[in-house]
Amino acid sequence: MSTPSSHCMQNMAKEAAKLADITQALLFGDIWQRPGLSPRERSIATVAALTALYRLEQLPFHLQLAMDNGISRAELGELITHLAFYAGWPAAASAVDVLATIPQGK
Repeated sequence: MSTPSSHCMQNMAKEAAKLADITQALLFGDIWQRPGLSPRERSIATVAALTALYRLEQLPFHLQLAMDNGISRAELGELITHLAFYAGWPAAASAVDVLATIPQGK
């Protein structure tokens, strides 16, 4: 399982050490590892939530993680298109812009 970028984790460790510990141990060490949903399903839910809540700063990491978890760019594009009707057009358009920044073929 990947964890947040080292830059993000460095900031977290410096400014909010307990949050960094909880992120590593609880979120990525426990929640993302639970057997009730696959990592792919968790990625779909997370990308949907981040898009709907307009949390663009977290999207690059989670879009890449989604691809690492077996979701294709085309599927992410389809997910974002679907979300346009539930989360709003601006949120979806912004998510597409973030997806476009993720390098191809990683």
